[in-house]
Amino acid sequence: MTILVSGLTLFIGIHLFREFNLRNAVIDRLGANYYRLTYSMIALIGLGLIIWGKATAPFEMVYQPIYEYKSLSHIVMLPAFILVMAGNLPNSYIRRHTVHPMLVGTAIWGGAHLWANGDLASIILFGSIGLWAIIKFLTLIKLKPVPDNSASLTWDVMAVVLGFCVYGVVLVYHGQLFGIGLTFG
Repeated sequence: MTILVSGLTLFIGIHLFREFNLRNAVIDRLGANYYRLTYSMIALIGLGLIIWGKATAPFEMVYQPIYEYKSLSHIVMLPAFILVMAGNLPNSYIRRHTVHPMLVGTAIWGGAHLWANGDLASIILFGSIGLWAIIKFLTLIKLKPVPDNSASLTWDVMAVVLGFCVYGVVLVYHGQLFGIGLTFG
């Protein structure tokens, strides 16, 4: 469990630099290019530790999810994928109206996985990432981003199509990708 927690600490910690008022100081000290490189390396190391830690964590059941309702998490994951895609595409109406769709999608992802998994490692992983997404969303929403009036329906269609495609791949290959096959209740 230590590896999982260490990975989450690195990954979430580096993603909260702005909230801890460290981002600008580190950029001033390292320069923008070295900051991006360092940030990326720490995030990737954290992600690697998260994957390794989750894969090797002992299975300790904390609560038993209701089997008959597990399929709700599959349904909720579709909009999560669409929101994450919209967060990575420019100028969509989804992005314009949700402000930070990737964070909203990530919070939904965390909640859906908490709904379907009751083991300690899953609670730590999905709870931490979901909580981070909510905290990040709330702090970024205070910055009141400048409204983008150049939204295009094309990017919304792309977000939906890509979201459906990635959702389908993950749904079919979840067991091969993450070591845990999906069950439908």
